[in-house]
Amino acid sequence: MSISKPKLRAVRGAQDWRPDSWQHRPAVQQPSYDDPAELAEALARLRTLPPLVTSWEVLGLKQLLAEAQEGRRFLLQGGDCAESFADCSSEVIANRLKVLLQMSLVLIHGLRMPVVRVGRFAGQYAKPRSADTETRDGVTLPSYRGDLINGPEFSAAARRADPQRLLEAHARSAMTMNFVRALGEGGFADLHHPEYWDLAWVEHSPLAAEYRRMVASIGDAVRFMETLAGEPIASFSRVEFFTSHEALLLHYEEAQTRRVPRQFGWFNLSTHFPWIGMRTADVDGAHVEYCRGIRNPVAVKVGPSMDAAQLQRLVETLNPENEPGRLTLIHRMGAGKIAEHLPRLLAAVQATGRRVLWCCDPMHGNTETAGNGYKTRRFANIRSELEQAFDIHAAAGTRLGGVHLELTGEDVTECMGGARGLGEDDLARAYKSSVDPRLNYEQALELAMLIVRKSGGAAAA
Repeated sequence: MSISKPKLRAVRGAQDWRPDSWQHRPAVQQPSYDDPAELAEALARLRTLPPLVTSWEVLGLKQLLAEAQEGRRFLLQGGDCAESFADCSSEVIANRLKVLLQMSLVLIHGLRMPVVRVGRFAGQYAKPRSADTETRDGVTLPSYRGDLINGPEFSAAARRADPQRLLEAHARSAMTMNFVRALGEGGFADLHHPEYWDLAWVEHSPLAAEYRRMVASIGDAVRFMETLAGEPIASFSRVEFFTSHEALLLHYEEAQTRRVPRQFGWFNLSTHFPWIGMRTADVDGAHVEYCRGIRNPVAVKVGPSMDAAQLQRLVETLNPENEPGRLTLIHRMGAGKIAEHLPRLLAAVQATGRRVLWCCDPMHGNTETAGNGYKTRRFANIRSELEQAFDIHAAAGTRLGGVHLELTGEDVTECMGGARGLGEDDLARAYKSSVDPRLNYEQALELAMLIVRKSGGAAAA
């Protein structure tokens, strides 16, 4: 990851903050560990392990997000709903990168601007749950909260909150980051050869022909620019990738929060870009308290239940000095609610006079249970929410500067609809997610093409 030197002005952090000050606030969505001594030992070990990212990468991303706020870049944030330890393999990681690369290529070609690529990987091992327990056949056990905490199998041993998983999550995240960096430095993302990014199973995709036309056009443009320059342009052989995950398990986040030489303040060095989920966005709660003190760029998921005053307090708490690139607001409303709730929240933030990057998550508000019991999302609803988001921002005089998606490079059938018209009967064929349904390659690429069309229309308006 080659990062240009950040141009952001220095902003001093909160003087009344410490990495453990969250422990004096109400902390929801935290597991119950039955052995405090074992937890303390695991956290002590975690504090000694090398960081997963660097402070200059974090500040470099903040600079890019500041440019996205100004409409000079577009944020593409995507990946698994929840990573699993079992999926820490070269094929799965490479396929995730291929999907993000292909989507970003479509966006760059259509939007005529650079794309900030942020993966939901290398740390997205925890998930919030609507209930603390799950009951099956009269047996009640703790809910599965992600591989960072416990296992998905319905047994007392698997569902126990195991502190050793904190160390394994760090190790799996490190392996993922190492492979991502190696691919990036080794030319995996080389714009001279975007055809290398193809996923074998989509050879017959209805979108394949349109995508290949884009590849050919970009290849011609690269060769033309290099002909003018008289030499290869090195920046075309690599791209920057950044990582993100929900800062949910606060003991884990605290243990990787550190000071670094020649920089003031504290950095969360487990990820470049942590976010606060909708369930943990209480301005007086532990998660907001933790995130307000770190120098990373941070994001907050914003839902239809949030009122204007609460959102204004969040913006002021998380970005008191109006620092460029510091705060991203990810709205997730649902196709049927976005028209009612998003305009008032846009107006509330506008009234503060503070800079934020607006991003749309069209996934989480559109989750439903199909008639056959599968948790799914309809592509038509995902598409509708994204289309409405562009229109609402245009009408409000604000800018939709990014998308936040749950997607995979695997040949899954978890969301209905899209280019092949997947239906309820298709869900059982290749449903692999243990938590939330994800877009497959075709559906993700179709959304990228939609973004190009809608963004162009919004700009024209």
